[in-house]
Amino acid sequence: MDKVRSLCRSVEGFKSVVVIERPSNLGLSRSIIDGVSSILKKHDRVIVVEDDLLVSPFFLDYMNEALDIYAEDETVYSIHGYLFPIRIDLPETFFLKGADCWGWATWSRAWKHFQPDGTLLLDQLASLNLLSRLDFNGAFDYSGMLKQQIEGKVDSWAIRWQASVLLRQGLTLYPGRSLVRNFGFDDSGTHSGETGEFDVILSDTPVRVVRLPLSENPRALTAFENYYRSIKPTLLKRLRRRVRKALRRTAAPMSKNP
Repeated sequence: MDKVRSLCRSVEGFKSVVVIERPSNLGLSRSIIDGVSSILKKHDRVIVVEDDLLVSPFFLDYMNEALDIYAEDETVYSIHGYLFPIRIDLPETFFLKGADCWGWATWSRAWKHFQPDGTLLLDQLASLNLLSRLDFNGAFDYSGMLKQQIEGKVDSWAIRWQASVLLRQGLTLYPGRSLVRNFGFDDSGTHSGETGEFDVILSDTPVRVVRLPLSENPRALTAFENYYRSIKPTLLKRLRRRVRKALRRTAAPMSKNP
């Protein structure tokens, strides 16, 4: 916590920084849900960065520009800063249905649709034949993660946010080059372990944000699906296990490598 305070004091341009310390560990889901909800009761938008993320110098400009451009577009539910290490060129920015969780932003108008009841989400997605799309057309078992959340095996807010947005056919804006790097998989965290599957090189140039047609980019969707499918079966099992471990993290806000 002392490091956090020191960092906050060193950041130029901040009029004030409020550090909220909890008397006890709320767990991952409660920390994020309560934190985002509390901010959005006072402000119309929020940018969420956990403490195991390294962001590009261009991250905040991208986030704030996108939040401004799409502020009134009800179809757009969030802005995301991380991009998988996909080996094909993607557009400067693009939309995918659903939501994501590594360096993201949203508005109060969108967050009000967050559904905390995983069982309700699963039932509604099934009734609308959306479970396959949740799984990126069978490439990754996100529906299995939602079931594990329901069973109490993972403490995940993110899978419920993703399912909540997909259920409403909402869009998330992604950058064509990653502006976020997750260093929580270096085996320094409590549960995350060590893996390089998610490692990326941060973009060394700004990501230009312009208004796009409000529809999912089919080429980007195929790229995501192929990324998951390109992983060898044994590696895919490891990846799924590590994602589940990451979702099971129980650190309070501002703790080290949750």
